[in-house]
Amino acid sequence: MEEEKIDLKEEFSKLNENSTLREFQEYTRKMIKARGFNDETPKDVMLLLKEEIGEVAKEVRKITNIKLDVNKNNERKLDKEIADVFNMLMSLCVTTNIDLFEAFKTKEEINLKREWK
Repeated sequence: MEEEKIDLKEEFSKLNENSTLREFQEYTRKMIKARGFNDETPKDVMLLLKEEIGEVAKEVRKITNIKLDVNKNNERKLDKEIADVFNMLMSLCVTTNIDLFEAFKTKEEINLKREWK
């Protein structure tokens, strides 16, 4: 039996500023399958997520003027690196069968009962 081919461009075009977190997570599920990453383990995805967080840290260095190698391309792309972190977080949720919306709601209910000083 032949697997159904996913048209990622079509799926991506369905996302817009009104898309829900669940719709982003469903897109990520389809993207993982279409790109052949569905055999990655949570450990694999976590490693990639950590790598992307490191790239966000480097971008924050650029915008806070911490010394950088002036001979390297120091183009600022914090927005793109944050998007990569979001993408990998969605991937980790898909890989571990976590509904991020529900997880956020449940955790925030706990946080709302805490006293922050």
